[in-house]
Amino acid sequence: MMPELYVINMKNLMIIQENSNRNEYFTVEDYMFNNRELVLDDDVNPHTMTSLINQVRYLDKISPGEEITLYINSPGGEVTSGLVLYDVLRLVKSPIRTVCIGTAASMGAILFLAGDKRCMTIHSQIMIHDPAVRMGNAPSKALSVQETLDSLMKTREELARIIADRTHKPIRSIYAKTKGDAYFNAKEALEFGLATEIVDEI
Repeated sequence: MMPELYVINMKNLMIIQENSNRNEYFTVEDYMFNNRELVLDDDVNPHTMTSLINQVRYLDKISPGEEITLYINSPGGEVTSGLVLYDVLRLVKSPIRTVCIGTAASMGAILFLAGDKRCMTIHSQIMIHDPAVRMGNAPSKALSVQETLDSLMKTREELARIIADRTHKPIRSIYAKTKGDAYFNAKEALEFGLATEIVDEI
């Protein structure tokens, strides 16, 4: 029997699962987690990444051969914490399926690329670009600025190599694309190698 959906209010949806002579209640998020489905629908930041890393590692530990699905609709965010989750997704034993269900931009796109299967809904989009940094309003000394720029260029190379590796494109073509904000609809992402398939159900 399929579980029933019980609405407390529009912000609190509960799943009722009949179990012998009693009912069990789950949040929608818990129900999805039990089905090995995770969601990134926020900025890439230390808080969201730590939560997803813990969830991915737990699911991988309990059933290392079973697929984990990560749905992504994110504007991107911090590179460092995003790369930690990228590494975890690539290192776990469980196959990873990423699904773009809106926009996977910037670091959201890099995380999308971590999937062994990379799926897009027909009206979703991917955006890749070079990393950026805010220098702040206070005056900066020349050496400090140079150190920041050197670090930024290393990050640019690192991200470009990930994109090149996952799309099987020469890195020079990635640099050409990422010098500005490069948007890809589902068909374009499939042709460029960012996505592996377009789906009509999720």
